Amino acid sequence: MRTGFIGLGAMGRPMALHVHRAGHELAVWARRPESLVDLPARICASPADLGRCCEVVFTVITSSPDVEGVALGKDGLSDGMAPGSVLVDCSTIAPESARRIAGRLAEKGIHFIDAPVSGGEQGAIDATLAIMAGGDATVLERVRPLLECLGKRIVHVGPNGAGQVATASTQMIMVAARDAAAEAMRLAAGAGVDCAKVRQALAGGSAASRVLDVMGERMVRRDFSAGIEARLHHKDFGLVLEAARRSGVPTPLAAVVAQQLNALMAQGWGRDDTSSLLRVLEQA
Repeated sequence: MRTGFIGLGAMGRPMALHVHRAGHELAVWARRPESLVDLPARICASPADLGRCCEVVFTVITSSPDVEGVALGKDGLSDGMAPGSVLVDCSTIAPESARRIAGRLAEKGIHFIDAPVSGGEQGAIDATLAIMAGGDATVLERVRPLLECLGKRIVHVGPNGAGQVATASTQMIMVAARDAAAEAMRLAAGAGVDCAKVRQALAGGSAASRVLDVMGERMVRRDFSAGIEARLHHKDFGLVLEAARRSGVPTPLAAVVAQQLNALMAQGWGRDDTSSLLRVLEQA
């Protein structure tokens, strides 16, 4: 397929390369020209220009306003994409933003799939992302061959916005588990017990998890260099709490985790890993 990518950072770049290696044509656009270096792709002058030459466009960018601007703004994708073409947004944005973008694009006959991904940078590199899709099932099947270049689990969750609700649920569980791991490591240290031994013991029991394996190990080694920058989880939890407010759903645990992320950001650790939640507890 004639495929385009916008958002060529830690996750978007390997995703675009997987699509290219699978034999699909690749076009790209970026605000920062340095992110285009060494890409085997046609470089476009604007999102609209990219939209004109693609059947399917992927966006992997940071926030709801960013996605709306690229999709709907001046010289945006909607100014170039043809009726029947598809925008697949792999960003984590607000469900209502996904629905708003889908509605505006539908006025021009352009399809929209919100397909946020889970698995982090390593999952993007390994093409093992979990993909949660919202939108028309028939349109999803059209782009499934492209999504299969990126991940192993592709789930159609429901209509537009449903993919974003699913990824909000993922973030709630994952970051809360990181906070719990941080509390466990802090308890061990406070009690004068070897954190590494505690983590080893927990990993063999009912508390075993991927978060404990990876983030617990980071905490033991005090390696707070970014895997996924904490500022992104802070942004995501803002979306979680807003979605819960709109739905009238109580999320007391998520609210506490959000407060911990606020404290992390206040310490200036937003570009460090979210395992820095341990450092927040150490300052309490």
